[in-house]
Amino acid sequence: MKYKKLYLLLLLFLHFTPLKSESYFSFYTGTFDTIDKEGDDKAKLYGFEHNNPTLFRDTFIGKFSPITGGFITDKNAFYLYTGIQIQYEIGPLNILPSFAPGYYEKGDGKDLGMALEFKSEIKLSIDLSENYMIGYSYSHISNNDWGQKNPGVNNQTISFSTSF
Repeated sequence: MKYKKLYLLLLLFLHFTPLKSESYFSFYTGTFDTIDKEGDDKAKLYGFEHNNPTLFRDTFIGKFSPITGGFITDKNAFYLYTGIQIQYEIGPLNILPSFAPGYYEKGDGKDLGMALEFKSEIKLSIDLSENYMIGYSYSHISNNDWGQKNPGVNNQTISFSTSF
């Protein structure tokens, strides 16, 4: 089952690989359910995210662009999502809030209540060069009380972004 999920993540990654080198790919790792009160659901997570800034819309409240990604935990839970990100640049510092609905499967991990979950995230990244960034993000995933239960999870990750 674990290989099936990794294959699905790889397939999604390859599907969104552009022909031109104008998209950013972020590879990240961190902690799933960082505020686990019971102590039984905290897990390591590994994921990727695709951002295509060529599809951006520059508005008076920020630069919007689509994001797509997914992660898997060491307890075989996985989450696939697609949504929108806003980018604010302050010199080499980037502030990137985002919102993305997605599909969650608990595997041997935490039951979030339903398959449809929503991820809200704030990421801070620093440009290392023209094509490389390193960042820290904090996110919350929940179902907005639409399910019979809604425990939600908070996650922290460190990311490395590059354009290919």
